[in-house]
Amino acid sequence: MDALERSAAATAVPLSSPFVRVDGVSKVYRAREGRLTALDDVSFALGEGEFVSVVGPSGCGKSTLLMLIAGLTPPTSGRVVIRGCPVRGPFTDLGIVFQRDALLDWRTVQDNVLLPIDVRRLRRQAYVGRASELLGRVGLAGFERSYPWELSGGMRQRVAICRALVHDPPLLLMDEPFGALDALTRDQMVRDLQRIWLATRKTVLFITHSIAEAVFLSDRVLVMSPRPGRLAAVLEVDLPRPRTLALRDTTAFARYSARIRQQFQAFGLLVEE
Repeated sequence: MDALERSAAATAVPLSSPFVRVDGVSKVYRAREGRLTALDDVSFALGEGEFVSVVGPSGCGKSTLLMLIAGLTPPTSGRVVIRGCPVRGPFTDLGIVFQRDALLDWRTVQDNVLLPIDVRRLRRQAYVGRASELLGRVGLAGFERSYPWELSGGMRQRVAICRALVHDPPLLLMDEPFGALDALTRDQMVRDLQRIWLATRKTVLFITHSIAEAVFLSDRVLVMSPRPGRLAAVLEVDLPRPRTLALRDTTAFARYSARIRQQFQAFGLLVEE
C-alpha cells in the first residue's frame, strides 16, 4: 500500500472537525428471504467544502448510504452526525440530485428551480435572481420560461442541479446524477459540476459507477465492497484544479483509476481473460 491508498481501517479515523461524520453505520432490511444487510459498519468523515465520491458495484448500499445521511431512512445501528448534531429525521439543510431529474412537467424551468423555495414557504421574489444566476452558470440563460418536455436530458439534469442549489444549502448529495446521459453529455455535465463546485465550495457526496467520473471530480474516492457494503479503501486524489478532460489521458490520472480497478478485481468483479 502506498501513500495514494488508505486502508479501510484508516478511513475510520475522522477529520479534525468534520462537516459530516458517519460512525459505524449498518442498515438491515427485512426481505421475503429474511434479513438483507445493505451496509455493514461503515465509518468515514467529510470535511467542509470537500468533494467526495463513492464508487462500488450495484447493490452495495451506495444509495442507502445517501438516504441515511439525508435522514430519509434510519440506520439499524451506528449514527450520522452533521455539524455536530446527530441526524434523527429528514435533514433539510441540503440539496439532493437523483439519477432521474424528477422535474414537474407542468412547471416552467424557473418554477422547477424555485420549487424548494415554495415548499419551504420562503419569499419567492428574493430567490428569483439566484435562480436566474444558477441557470446562467449552467448555460440555460433564456430557458426560464421553457418547460421540461422542451429540454434535452442533459438540460433537464442541469435544471435539477440548480434546483438543489437554489436555497444555498451547505451540503449536496448526488446519486448517480449523470447515469442516464450519453457519454458526450456526461462529459459536459462533469465539467459543469466542477465549475459550480469551484465557485460555491459546497460539501458534496457524489455517488457514481464511473471510475473516471469519480477521479476527475473528487478530493477523495471511497471504494465500497459488494453487499453487504463495507468501506474497502479510500483514495486521496491529488490532481490540480480546475481539471480538464485532457487530464484523463495522463499517466497520473490513469494511476488513480487503476487503483480503483484493482480493488474491484480483488472483489472478483473484474476478471482478466
